[in-house]
Amino acid sequence: MSKFSFSLFLGILSLGAFQAFAQFPGGGGGFGGPGRFSQPGQRANQQDKTFIPGTADDDKPRGNGKINGFLMDSTSNQPVEFATIALIDTKTGKPIDGTTADGKGKFSLTKLAPGEYRLQYSFLGYQNKLSNLIKIEKGSDINVGIVKLSQDIRTLNEVVVTGQAALIEEKVDRLVYNAEKDITSKGGDAADIMRKVPMLSVDLDGNVSLRGSGNVRVLINNKPSTIIASSVADALKQIPADMIKSIEVITSPSAKYDAEGSAGIINIITKKNTLQGATLNMDVGTGNRSSNLNLNASYRQGKMGFNLGGFGRGMYNVRGAFNNTQTTIGQTGTTTTIQSADTRQRGLFGNYQFGWDYDIDKNTSLSATVRYGLRNMVNFQDNLQTMSYVNQLVTQSGRNVESKNLSGTVDANVSYTKTYKTNQELSILGLYSRNNNTNNFITELLNGTDMHTITGRQRNNNLSHNQESTLQLDYQTPIKRNQLLEFGGKGIFRKMNSDYQFYTTTGDNENYELSPIQPSNGLNYDQNITALYTAYTLTTKTKWTLKAGGRYEYTFINARFDNNSEQLNGSVKDIPDYGVFVPSVNISKGIKGGKIIKLAYNRRIQRPGIQSLNPNINAANPLNISQGNPNLSPEYTDNVELGLSGQVKKFYLNATLFARITDNSIMSLRDTATRNIGTELNPNFQTVVSTTTQNIGTERAYGMNVFTNVTLFSIWQLGGGFDLYHAYLTNNNASALYGASNSGWVLGGRLFTSITLKNGWGIQGFGGGRGRQINLQGYQGSFAFYNLGVKKDFNSKRGSIGLSAENFFNHPFKIRSETISPLVSQRSVNSMYNAGVRVNFSYRLGKMSMDGSGFSLGRRKKSINNDDQKSGGDDNGGGAVQQPQTQPAGGGRPRQK
Repeated sequence: MSKFSFSLFLGILSLGAFQAFAQFPGGGGGFGGPGRFSQPGQRANQQDKTFIPGTADDDKPRGNGKINGFLMDSTSNQPVEFATIALIDTKTGKPIDGTTADGKGKFSLTKLAPGEYRLQYSFLGYQNKLSNLIKIEKGSDINVGIVKLSQDIRTLNEVVVTGQAALIEEKVDRLVYNAEKDITSKGGDAADIMRKVPMLSVDLDGNVSLRGSGNVRVLINNKPSTIIASSVADALKQIPADMIKSIEVITSPSAKYDAEGSAGIINIITKKNTLQGATLNMDVGTGNRSSNLNLNASYRQGKMGFNLGGFGRGMYNVRGAFNNTQTTIGQTGTTTTIQSADTRQRGLFGNYQFGWDYDIDKNTSLSATVRYGLRNMVNFQDNLQTMSYVNQLVTQSGRNVESKNLSGTVDANVSYTKTYKTNQELSILGLYSRNNNTNNFITELLNGTDMHTITGRQRNNNLSHNQESTLQLDYQTPIKRNQLLEFGGKGIFRKMNSDYQFYTTTGDNENYELSPIQPSNGLNYDQNITALYTAYTLTTKTKWTLKAGGRYEYTFINARFDNNSEQLNGSVKDIPDYGVFVPSVNISKGIKGGKIIKLAYNRRIQRPGIQSLNPNINAANPLNISQGNPNLSPEYTDNVELGLSGQVKKFYLNATLFARITDNSIMSLRDTATRNIGTELNPNFQTVVSTTTQNIGTERAYGMNVFTNVTLFSIWQLGGGFDLYHAYLTNNNASALYGASNSGWVLGGRLFTSITLKNGWGIQGFGGGRGRQINLQGYQGSFAFYNLGVKKDFNSKRGSIGLSAENFFNHPFKIRSETISPLVSQRSVNSMYNAGVRVNFSYRLGKMSMDGSGFSLGRRKKSINNDDQKSGGDDNGGGAVQQPQTQPAGGGRPRQK
């Protein structure tokens, strides 16, 4: 069977499954999602008992009456997710039916017999509320509109979740950090927010890891985007902190998610407005290292809504320095090299988007979004001096290096959602995304005597693009009142290309095209993925929840060079197509005292992305060159975790034990080679370090994450936690020269404090960091962050002004790293001058009002999740990959996985 025929077969099978199940005979609409039938800590007594869906008498009379509505927080006017709604029989005073609100606060009760009833609304941290008398007649369809719930201050004081619970929430399958409550990140970017999220670690370069693994999939509003492009770290700078509503950390994704992301998924949720009316928000900030401007306009009338936004940020005065000592053993003997340089960085980031949504009717919606992102990063290494000692022979050289990382990204997506009844839904989604990337460097070779005269120039051009098209279909339906069935299909079609050239010239001559020293070439890499999944959820009366599922993905690969020439690592082999089945099981149990215990297992994969595959030689630092490997295959990871969460006296506690093992791991292989780092007319042959990647590794990690928070005196919130894990890495190579393994403990943590004062004043502080990170052949040094901010709201919170400062005691902050092997010994010190201060101003014009007739409040807008490429810092064609990177503040320190 051909590749096309097989894809078509799976597509037809998927479509047929949807047609066959479109009228699945599910039970009533009372299913509220896994683990949400009861709320831990909810107060109840005989007269005011919280109803738990799934425990009512199944023999109660049935009819065709309906009741629906929305639940809102009376203070914040935000939806109350997954609250419990009980239908009370006025004759007996007992609940006879019930349901839970969805993620937008919407609820619906169906198949109600004629009679007189009341609704009881209950949720953790809110006062129970009883509705007025509701009379159901045959065929009644009653909309109770928006029901506002008031916070239960006494209960909140007892369980101590006031305010802090709004900052960090735990749901059945994820942890949510509500970034809109964070004032210290005002004027910052997504990386500033992620540093404060439990279980996440963000280093000084902005690279994100989860539980010590960089293989993390990053989504924006549940969708992939090539706006992540060639580097997650750089792409996060395009997302303003002011526009982030929350960060979701999903450590055990269900089968509905793509198989990619061995450590888990990070989902960035941006702020949206689906209420009636028009608003214009403006945020402006300036500081000693960056300035930003953000404008966002929303308009909604009736069934249609529009959103138009633009964000720009400029970085400047970002300085650093590095010093690197390297010893190599090569054909010319032992070489000791000392490098040092001052570094500079400047950048311009933009993110512009237009969104539209339309409610065709109360059960059908259509939405579309177009987004454009740009990233212009320029890094400078000024007067990079190199001193080499070979058999008592000393040579000295210098160079100035300018590296450019420029990209433009277009994302367009459309989604159609049809709701048959509560939790019975069909959605069709489409996505197109394209990223064009320029990753060049220009080097001025300096006279080794005066370190000023230009003796030659070198240039590396590397243009690439990543194009991705996706079609996805999902269907879910309840089975009886305590079960949910989900299944769907997906097709992802990627085209990746990387063209590269290397030029050199002698003297102060800028006409590089005259002297190419190696032939130009290009890698074309097509990757098509077809997937099917099914997931089943069961919740019992005894507070057990089971969610299990499986996903099968088949990948077709076609890789080729433009001129089919041999590369340093060989030509592209005939990479076979492959299929993979990934199961997932999540079990939770509500126990005494409102606590929840969870156990989860899942299997994940990591596909290599374009930067890991790219055979272009990156020689911006000629003594440490790097190169991708187009013959890489995916790696496979098994994850297990056991967690406990709930109230312990006045403290909320979340503790998780986890274990992770990865086979066929993509790891760096370091070797030495003799290379001309000069020009053709003025050669300078030296032993250099060459780094590439291969599927040779095994990784094992086990550890724990602990997080706790408490509210004191009703105005002061404290939160903090630590991450501790033991890592073991080996490249499974028996050679005495190339074999390597390493192990050790890694500790990280964070502490957050917030004080709410009168008259709109607020103070927040944050501190966090990570100890030494274990690498295959050494370690990466420890780092820390801290900041302090104050904000004043005015004009009924329409406007605010704030001042924040970060890392003000460290100038510079130094990171010491080390790599040791039989062939290479390297020690480096990177200095980061990252102390900063920012002033921020925000103001909102216009006003939104809630309209009970607006359908958009009650439905989730579906979105695509492509989670299927190698992560750990970079994203190409919809997948995050680790790229060989030229470090702006440490050219001598090669990056390792």
